[in-house]
Amino acid sequence: MPERLKKRVMRVVGVRQVLRCVKQNRAETVFLAMDAGPQLRGAVEQAAKEGNVPLQMVATMEELAALCRVDVPSAAAAVYRNEMNQ
Repeated sequence: MPERLKKRVMRVVGVRQVLRCVKQNRAETVFLAMDAGPQLRGAVEQAAKEGNVPLQMVATMEELAALCRVDVPSAAAAVYRNEMNQ
């Protein structure tokens, strides 16, 4: 699954974008950095739980950024749900 984070069209990066994606029921899986701030982690964890979206933890924000191929450390990312399966 983390390999899907590398494809730009299939994912979003950043807490706001992830929360929006989950709220719109478009997230297949959410990735969350364990070293993100407690408020950010709490918001993402709660949204994923309420949206019944699987949550995968990543060790650091730098590791998550590398998986997503972005230059800025990222607290959260999400892979879009395959629209064909809906």
